[in-house]
Amino acid sequence: MKYTIILVRYGELSLKSTYVRRYFESILIRNINQALTQEKLHGIITKDRGRIYLQTPRIERCCWILRKIFGIVSVSPAVETTAHPEDISTVALELMRESLTKHQSFAIRATRTGTHTFTSQDIAVRVGNDIVHEIHASVDLTDPDVELFIEVREKKAFLFTEKIKGVGGLPRGTQGTVLALIDTPGSMLAAWFLMHRGCSAVFVSTSKSKEKHLCTFLKKWYMAPESIMVNPREHGFYRDLERIATDHHCDAVVTGHTLEHPKVTLTLMSKWKQQSAIPMLTPLIAMNEKEIKARCRQQGIPL
Repeated sequence: MKYTIILVRYGELSLKSTYVRRYFESILIRNINQALTQEKLHGIITKDRGRIYLQTPRIERCCWILRKIFGIVSVSPAVETTAHPEDISTVALELMRESLTKHQSFAIRATRTGTHTFTSQDIAVRVGNDIVHEIHASVDLTDPDVELFIEVREKKAFLFTEKIKGVGGLPRGTQGTVLALIDTPGSMLAAWFLMHRGCSAVFVSTSKSKEKHLCTFLKKWYMAPESIMVNPREHGFYRDLERIATDHHCDAVVTGHTLEHPKVTLTLMSKWKQQSAIPMLTPLIAMNEKEIKARCRQQGIPL
């Protein structure tokens, strides 16, 4: 059965006040549109409390893109129908005929939002009975081979069989701007941690080779592949960093320094932190080289 829509879930945004949540949702939708444009795709985006919906003819490709957008917890390709139990059961049977055999077990996970003449348990029982009668599969609520999720939301219902994990965090652009000094693969990881928590970033690269790796990294996470080149060996390097940070209205500078860096480097960094009015953030400070390499590979950062 052809999926018609993608359900996009976010996490901690739902805990915000109504005004803040709407603002964060608008940023997230903007980021989704930018990613789709970058991949030359299109879709119609709508939203409801706790959910964003994307209608697109390229369901599979868009799911792959959405899972890499900061702020998205999970996505599900789904089939949309009405909230009438008969329609829900019809769609459920069509879905399960494609993914379930009589030799497998299944479970129904039903939820409901709004005012209806039935409960989520009523829907689960009805659909489950229809599937057992039609396909002759067994029910296993603990460890099923196939799970069918049913979300009834007001006058609509959405049915799906998988939840594709996203990167989570907060939408990029909701928490201020940092200047990211890119001089090692670890420094890209440090910037990633800040963007994962909602920060925008201005990237400063110290060499052409780092700039090339940075461009690959930024494209992977659907950001503009732009950076500013600086020479770390020039006199006044740290003053230049502070000037760039000020010109781009950055709230902090983020670097990939750790306690394993040479003592002279840490001393220079410490002096800069004491003299500069702009905070320096070092999210990798307590990580070792092995941990940093593992996380870099996980986030697609060239080593």
